[in-house]
Amino acid sequence: MTGATAAAQSQPPVRERQERRVSLPSNPEEAEPKVSVAAGVATYIRFDAPIDRASVEVEGRPVRFRWVDIGERLVAVEPSVDLGAEEKLVVRVRYKDGASPAGATLVLVSHPSRVDKEVEVVRRPRTVEALEAALAQKEAELAALRAVSGLAGLVFSGRLTLDGVQAQRIEASASARDGLKVVDGEGYRARPWALVVVQVRNLPGQKPWEPGEARLTRADGTPVKVRSVDMNKAQLAPGEEGRVAVETEAPFWMVGEVLRLEFLDKSGSRRLPAAQVKL
Repeated sequence: MTGATAAAQSQPPVRERQERRVSLPSNPEEAEPKVSVAAGVATYIRFDAPIDRASVEVEGRPVRFRWVDIGERLVAVEPSVDLGAEEKLVVRVRYKDGASPAGATLVLVSHPSRVDKEVEVVRRPRTVEALEAALAQKEAELAALRAVSGLAGLVFSGRLTLDGVQAQRIEASASARDGLKVVDGEGYRARPWALVVVQVRNLPGQKPWEPGEARLTRADGTPVKVRSVDMNKAQLAPGEEGRVAVETEAPFWMVGEVLRLEFLDKSGSRRLPAAQVKL
C-alpha cells in the first residue's frame, strides 16, 4: 500500500451536510426521530418550545462528545469520534410548557454519506380524537379536584377531624418596622395543622411588599416547621392592607402557648415586626 493510498483511507468520509425538520411521534409505538452526526461536525438540534435545560440527557456525553451545548431551545453536539455503524446514542429533553408530548427523545446515529447540520424538532398538531381525550381527562381531574375542595375536602383529606378546630384572636402590634405593621389576626389549631392569619399594613410611602419567608418559634427558641405562606393579594401597595396566612406542621406545643412570628419579604431586606401569637 502506497503512502498516498494509506493517507486517503485515513481521511474521514466526506458527508453531505443537510438541514431537516422532524416531527415527534404522537404515540409510543412510533420510532423516535434519528439525527445523523459525525466527528468534527457540530449538529444543532432546535426545538419549537423552551426546554428544561436541567432535564437534558445526552447518552455517552463524558466520553463520546468533544462538545455539548444546551440553550433555551437548543441542544448542540459534536462527537469526538464517529459512531459505529450500529451504534445509537439517545438525547432526551423535557419541555417547559407542559404541552403534549411533554418531552422529546432523539436517536443519534452515523450515516456514511450525510450529516445533519441543523435539525428542527416540532410536535405534531394533535388530532381531534387526541384533543377530545385530553379534554375528557382534564374534566375528570377537575371533577376530582372539586370533590376534595371546600369543607368536604377538609374531611376527605383528614385535615378536619372530630377534634375540630380551636381559634383565638391575635393582639394587634403597636409597633412598626421597615414600614410594615401587623394590625390584627387569628390563630387556628387542629390535630394535623395550625394556621396563623394576620392583617398586615404596608405603610404609606413604602415600596410594594409581598411575603417571602415566615419564621415561627417557641419561647425557648425551638423552630416550628412552616408548610406554606400565602397572601390574598399579589403584593401590598403603599398604604394597603392584606391578609397573610401561615400554615404549620401538626402542633407539638401546648394549647395557648405563645409563639413568635416574623416575616421577611421576597428580597430578604424588609422584616415585619415580630408578633406574639397563640396557637
